[in-house]
Amino acid sequence: MARDQSLAALRRFGFLTLDNYSMIAVSNAIEGLRMANRLGQGDAYVWDILSLDGEAARASNGLCLHPTLRATGQRYDIIFVCGGVNVRAATSEALRSFLRMQARAGVMLGALCTGTFALAEAGLLRGYRCAVHWENLSAIQEEFPEVDVSGDMFVIDRNRLTCTGGSVPLDLILKIVEARSGASLSRAVAAQFILDRGRAGEESQPAANLAGMPLALRKAVRMIETQMDRPLRVATLAKELGFSTRHLERIFRSHTNTTPAGYLSAARLEKARRLLQQTCMPVTDVAMACGFTSSAHFSTAYRGRYGYPPRDERRQMGQSGQP
Repeated sequence: MARDQSLAALRRFGFLTLDNYSMIAVSNAIEGLRMANRLGQGDAYVWDILSLDGEAARASNGLCLHPTLRATGQRYDIIFVCGGVNVRAATSEALRSFLRMQARAGVMLGALCTGTFALAEAGLLRGYRCAVHWENLSAIQEEFPEVDVSGDMFVIDRNRLTCTGGSVPLDLILKIVEARSGASLSRAVAAQFILDRGRAGEESQPAANLAGMPLALRKAVRMIETQMDRPLRVATLAKELGFSTRHLERIFRSHTNTTPAGYLSAARLEKARRLLQQTCMPVTDVAMACGFTSSAHFSTAYRGRYGYPPRDERRQMGQSGQP
């Protein structure tokens, strides 16, 4: 397979850390580069931790990485925007201006975890396909319709490299290492981290509630998640999956302790809660995006699940200090 020359040319990496960034995502990326240097017996890759002001940003776990350099005045082949909790608050006009300046200078731009939001907010993902952590997927899809937001592990689209969080940045780095040095070194790096293989970018993110569930149920849940903004009947869902309605209900009860209809209702309300927490969308628009046919129905269902109406969600969030 021909190597991707744009990936093979990457040598200098800048990791632009935002307040409350995900340290596990950044660490996985850097450790992949470090191990590639060690096993390759050279300095193929160099990297710096960056912030806009040169002060070490505090990660969501309360720790800081040192040394941290001021992002301006440095030159990199690629800069990854490293997001995490409450990325909206961390996306300032200064950050947007800096990213646009880097794009104009021809620097490749990437994002880890929720850093994709900052690139989208800066207008740098229009017409691009991208990835973001599954918890923020719905919010970014609704807020940036001009961006093709996927549920993939990571996406390499021309000069934009976007990646979900957790350990997935290591998989992206393995792809970069393979492009430069071949599959043998990439596999050796993976082995050092007890990985049997590097996951492909187009693999779907495993949402937390799908772990260990049978394939049939995962397919049903995926269908629910992609169609919850439209009327969806259980009989239609069963037919599309090639099951009887009774068999589908049996699978759901066995593994989720609820019916398909109950799961769909809960999924809609959970999506609504994320949209209320992560976007500025009006409550009525949130209701429509989650498949509710009226604001009154949405408010009643929301209050029944969370104990307060949807209009109070943002106030509750502010009082608890959560993102």
